[in-house]
Amino acid sequence: MVCSFLLNAVHELCHGTVFRTKALNAIFVRVFSFIGWINFEMFWDSHERHHRYTLHPPDDLEVVLPMRLFVRHFLLQGFVDPVGAWNTFRKTWRIAGGRMEGQWELTLYPVGRPEIRGPAVWWARFLLIGHGLILGFSIWRHIWILPILSTLAPFYGGWLFMLCNNAQHMGLRDNVTDFRLCCRTITLNPIAQFLYWHMNFHTEHHMYAAVPCYRLGRLHRLIKHDLPPCPRGLISTWREIAAIQRRQEIDPAFQCTPPLPGQSN
Repeated sequence: MVCSFLLNAVHELCHGTVFRTKALNAIFVRVFSFIGWINFEMFWDSHERHHRYTLHPPDDLEVVLPMRLFVRHFLLQGFVDPVGAWNTFRKTWRIAGGRMEGQWELTLYPVGRPEIRGPAVWWARFLLIGHGLILGFSIWRHIWILPILSTLAPFYGGWLFMLCNNAQHMGLRDNVTDFRLCCRTITLNPIAQFLYWHMNFHTEHHMYAAVPCYRLGRLHRLIKHDLPPCPRGLISTWREIAAIQRRQEIDPAFQCTPPLPGQSN
């Protein structure tokens, strides 16, 4: 379950705010990216645009609204996710061969610019070689628990990550310049908040992206008076999202507009 949140670790390390020195951020982003099968080069190329053009397609296609998450998705992916493991391996193999597909990848890495693709391609190759060596060593030494705790770790126990991470933008507005209308801050218990790298303060993160994640709680308390009401806990959060999704089944164009302080509903 902890390894499922490696994406959030990579996210913070890519922002360069976890440690004061670039070297430590660079070292640990590679460590966590390797364990999590994450191509941090591609992630940052995408996520930088996500912050610059948040929910303004086609300039930001990292998150596209409306997003839908049903109980069947949670059951199929939240506990053991073999399909996710296979798709991750296939994508890593494809990227290692230098093949980019889809509108978003080709936006980030245009055809005819191999120098831009190089870092992502080489990291994909490193992932394949590194995890291949782990598997080979495990077979040779009959240490079967090793790949389960490393290579396969991101693909089981992800239920809490799904509930946290998918709440960031789901059901809210796109094509707006006010982060309070397109990002959702929620309050969590200290353990979940720690595992989630404090990304429950997502509105604050988008408003002030240079603030370290471990300072976002303090920032939230300072600007709380200027934020929409924040759901307390995951149950309250997903009740809110479920109500929005039911409304979108009737009206696919519906987007929730959170009430802002000083404005009448």
